[in-house]
Amino acid sequence: MITGSIVALVTPMHADGGVDWNCLERLIDWHLESGTAAIGAVGTTGESSTLNPKEHCEVVRFCVRYTAGRIPVVAGTGSNSTAEAIDFTAAAADAGADACLLVTPYYNRPTQQGLYEHFKAIAEAVTVPQILYNVPGRTAVDMSNDTVLRLAELKNITGIKDATGELARGRELIQLCGEQIAIYSGDDPTAMELILDGGSGSISVTANVAPVLVARMCQLALAGDREQAESIDRQLAPLNKALFLEPNPIPVKWALHQRGIIGEGIRLPLTSLDEQYHATVLDALEVAGV
Repeated sequence: MITGSIVALVTPMHADGGVDWNCLERLIDWHLESGTAAIGAVGTTGESSTLNPKEHCEVVRFCVRYTAGRIPVVAGTGSNSTAEAIDFTAAAADAGADACLLVTPYYNRPTQQGLYEHFKAIAEAVTVPQILYNVPGRTAVDMSNDTVLRLAELKNITGIKDATGELARGRELIQLCGEQIAIYSGDDPTAMELILDGGSGSISVTANVAPVLVARMCQLALAGDREQAESIDRQLAPLNKALFLEPNPIPVKWALHQRGIIGEGIRLPLTSLDEQYHATVLDALEVAGV
């Protein structure tokens, strides 16, 4: 089981939108040095929605090859097509990914039974460990905790990223199936509390720009050290908020570009951060000491 800070890694791009492979190497090296527990490749923050299928698989394969076993790689392989999700998951497994992260099918809004059958079909088709991903604010579908409990019975479903932002939901998941699967926070502002309550870590956007702090906060929370974890969490709080002033990954890519870590590339229909938010993000970076 992966525990701690799993960075929901951005996909660095050139100004023309092409993937910046050299920059991706540098990002991975930085996270290796910073105590990040795992690389989350090609998730929401990695612009999976604008990468074509070939690029999607190439980024996963590149991350696995470059990390060379030094850090686990969790590959985003979800889709609103069950057949496509199986293809992406199989490709990631063939590439050597340690686990796959599967978002709930977006836009077509399946029923709870449809969600169960979707994830069951993927789990039965590909034996790689699989982490469910519930983010109703982006997908327009909300997987109930009862459905998660049913899916937790399947052998290779090993975790869930709860990005509802509702601590009560996450706490209930820990009570219902925390002994069967890992419960990860997918919401930076509430991640510390969920980990202190028994969660296994955070799949974090903020870790892109403050990897050392997020990793340390997760380690302290996993150890039950509320006082020191809260101290870091307070330092991160303005950044956790600022990185969602516009839809993710717009603010985090802008912040990384301002730090000189990645180029300015982002793909349409996403655009660069609106000027009205620049000062707020820069102030939050300063408060966090990064």
